[in-house]
Amino acid sequence: MADGQDKPRPGLIPAHGGYQELKSYQNSEIVYDATVRFCDRFVDRRSRTHDQMVQAARSGKQNIAEGSMASATSKKTELKLVNVARASLEELLLDFEDFLRQRGLTVWGKDHATAQAVRKLAYAQNRSYTTYKPYVEDSPPEVAANTLICLINQTNYLLDQQLRQLERQFLEEGGFTEKLYRVRSEARKRGRT
Repeated sequence: MADGQDKPRPGLIPAHGGYQELKSYQNSEIVYDATVRFCDRFVDRRSRTHDQMVQAARSGKQNIAEGSMASATSKKTELKLVNVARASLEELLLDFEDFLRQRGLTVWGKDHATAQAVRKLAYAQNRSYTTYKPYVEDSPPEVAANTLICLINQTNYLLDQQLRQLERQFLEEGGFTEKLYRVRSEARKRGRT
C-alpha cells in the first residue's frame, strides 16, 4: 500500500466447510437415502444387519461433512475423517455384495447393460436420490442392490481422488500448527523492525 501499511493478510483460520458442494458428499447422501429405502424393503428392520448397513451409509455421509468442517484447523483430522467415510462405504459395499451372494443373485459386471445405465446417471442434471428411485424402490432386489453397488463404487472413486488431493495439499502446505508457527514468526519479525 502507498502509505507504508502492510498488505492485509488472510485470516488465520481459512475458509472451510462447503461440503454440500463436494461430489463425494452429494453421492454419499444419495447412497445413504437409497440404503435406508433398500433396507426397509429387503432387510428385516429388527435385524442387526439392517442397522449396520444404515449406519455405515450414514457414517460415509457424516464423516465427509465433519472432515470438511474440521479442515480449517486440522488437515490431519480432515484426512482421518474422509478416510473413515471411505472405510464405512467399503463396509457397506461388502454388505450389498453379501446380500446378493447369499441369495444366489448376480453381482453385475461393469459391462452389464443396467449397470451402464445406472452409471450414466452420474451425469444427470440436478441429480438426487429421486434420480435413482425407480432402480431402488420399484425394482427387484438384484437390481436395487446392484444399483447401490454402482453408486458406492462411484462414491469410493471420488473419495479416493479427494484423499489424494488432501494428502498433496498437506505435503505442500502443511497443517494448521505449521501455519500458526509461520504467522507467529512473521509477526515477531515485523515487531523487531
